[in-house]
Amino acid sequence: MSDPRRLFRAVAVAEGITWALLLSGMFLKYVTETTELGVRVFGMVHGVVFVAYCLTTVVVAVDQRWSLGRTLIGLAAAVPPFFTVIFDWYAEKKGALADAWRLTSSEPTGRLDRPVAWLLRNPVRGTVAGLVAVAALTGVALLVGPPAS
Repeated sequence: MSDPRRLFRAVAVAEGITWALLLSGMFLKYVTETTELGVRVFGMVHGVVFVAYCLTTVVVAVDQRWSLGRTLIGLAAAVPPFFTVIFDWYAEKKGALADAWRLTSSEPTGRLDRPVAWLLRNPVRGTVAGLVAVAALTGVALLVGPPAS
């Protein structure tokens, strides 16, 4: 598994890119009124990456010992377009993203440290668990229904 800085940046940038794609699809649907295919396709892609960003934020926050406030700001950054990229820049500037995972070499001490340490110390199983979590949460979101249009 990549280090926290690279993983967080990759997911934050991917979330920003999917925002751009979704906004392009919305332009085609609502402004030019040519097709809604972009909203259907890019909306789903954005939703999946949004969930992945939120899960990544929680894992990085636990491992890097972010405060609750920083964690909530990181999660809230997923809502407005492109704020995940801005938050990544902020976290980098503040030294909140290390080059190594803390919980791969130090013992977990808190309730949340234990599952995150397991994910990080078992990279294949951790990646599979992350993918399953993203799929399950996306499924729940689809059951709840798409945002009102």
